[in-house]
Amino acid sequence: MSKDRDFGGHNRGRGGKKPDRENGYLSAGEVRAAKRESYKGGKSSGKHADNHKENHGKREEFRTDRETANRELTEEELSGRIEGRNAVIEGFRSGRQIDKLFVQEELHDGPISTVLREAKKHDTIVNFVTKERLDEMSVTGHHQGVIAQAAAFAYATVDDILAKAEERGEAPFVILLDGIEDPHNLGAIIRTACLAGAHGVILPKRRAVGLTPVAVRASAGAINYVPVARVTNIGNEIEKLKEKGLWFVCADMDGKRMYDLSLTGPIGLVVGSEGDGVSRLVKEKCDFVASIPMKGEIDSLNASVAAGVMMYEIVRQRGGIG
Repeated sequence: MSKDRDFGGHNRGRGGKKPDRENGYLSAGEVRAAKRESYKGGKSSGKHADNHKENHGKREEFRTDRETANRELTEEELSGRIEGRNAVIEGFRSGRQIDKLFVQEELHDGPISTVLREAKKHDTIVNFVTKERLDEMSVTGHHQGVIAQAAAFAYATVDDILAKAEERGEAPFVILLDGIEDPHNLGAIIRTACLAGAHGVILPKRRAVGLTPVAVRASAGAINYVPVARVTNIGNEIEKLKEKGLWFVCADMDGKRMYDLSLTGPIGLVVGSEGDGVSRLVKEKCDFVASIPMKGEIDSLNASVAAGVMMYEIVRQRGGIG
């Protein structure tokens, strides 16, 4: 028997002798105190041993997955990571293929129950893991006790976006983002675009954020309903879409008040980056430059907020929703 101190209370000294401090053992009273402190509740050591074995088994079961989660994810894998309760629920309900679900142990509230029902309905593999495990896996830092790994998001084409407008029997309403870099802004814009009835969002392939897990979560599930396309050059895409009958308005402080512009018909709304706004070359290709009337001491809005204000002015002028 080792002479190292045993805080589990199992070492009782050699040959049944009373433990003593000189030999490196704890007294019986110290053992009991250590047990109470260690187990925080006075449960029996046997029960804790069983719990320890059970938890250890769970950790072993997911060891390979943890190693996978900790390595650097590819862009394709990142686009398939869904975090947060609403985002995961909407992922299921939209019909998206979800291969595996990770749910925090001992969570049984309403939204988690809904997630589990959807997983059962779609025959999705469910793994119950610790909060620490989810923290390790999380890219957003706000998993809310659930992370799903789905098939990677497939970017749409611009033709897909126009086809959606045709299916609805509506004039195209497209959002073009000129260099948005914050994934929270991208997700918020996609969410508003969905609610405003826009037919799709177009992003540049370079110098802009893509469909990261943070953007997906910020969209609150809207990404499952709004086609998102990526193009090489926003300016060139504007020229191509003009040939198909669309005209374009961009938001800029130096423009004409949005209320004084006619924002009806087939339209593309161009939203600039957080720092620089719409680039000069893209602005020159737009038919109109609109400003949002503002009062107060600051002179600009967050990119996603400005996009939302402009979208709903377009919605208002197009006759509202519903």
